[in-house]
Amino acid sequence: MALRNDMQFTWLGHATFKITSPKGKQVLIDPWVMHNPSCPAELQKFDRLDLMLVTHGHFDHIADAVELGKKHKPRTICIYETSVWLESKGVENLVGMNKGGTVELDGIRVTMVSADHSCGILDDGKIIYGGDPAGFVVEFENGFKMYHAGDTNVFGDMKLIGELYRPDVALLPIGSHYTMGPREAAHAIRLLGVKRVIPMHYGTFPILRGSPGQLRELTADIPGLEIHELKPGQSV
Repeated sequence: MALRNDMQFTWLGHATFKITSPKGKQVLIDPWVMHNPSCPAELQKFDRLDLMLVTHGHFDHIADAVELGKKHKPRTICIYETSVWLESKGVENLVGMNKGGTVELDGIRVTMVSADHSCGILDDGKIIYGGDPAGFVVEFENGFKMYHAGDTNVFGDMKLIGELYRPDVALLPIGSHYTMGPREAAHAIRLLGVKRVIPMHYGTFPILRGSPGQLRELTADIPGLEIHELKPGQSV
């Protein structure tokens, strides 16, 4: 089961992924690692991080951004308001941007796209505004394109994401309750027109009941679709 033989996608549980790019860049998406109950202990430390992406400010996506940002000093990309909060905590090398924008860092192009969710940062017992939630389309040095949807429900403009960016693989939440479940994710796959999918944001807590098996049943009629079901710590 492979996506590309010159890249590696490792699921650290929930919505957190570590990606090794074709030129060896270490990319971390949604840094919830040290306190993520799904993340294997041996994968909770990094030798280095070159790029860190944060889709939104909920704790299960940003909890370790400050610690990892200070330690490894990766270029950190997020919505502008979240970048201001991270800066206030001492994080450097921030790229605050907004939806529709694209930045290029060392040959990796990152485009911020919409997500249908909420965004609030828990800070000293209070929830503060963290800007809008987002997803990312990342084009790596070899032209391979990944869509990480962040936390989201299905929404009609996923069709535009598919038409504009034509991702080679989509990382889609399926757990339900806080995000779309398998039924909605199956429709998202049709809107995106994508043929390779990695399910995420399920199974971390009992309330996140959606499963890859349910998604397979609901997409059995889509020719050529590959659903890459990973366990936390596995790579593809």
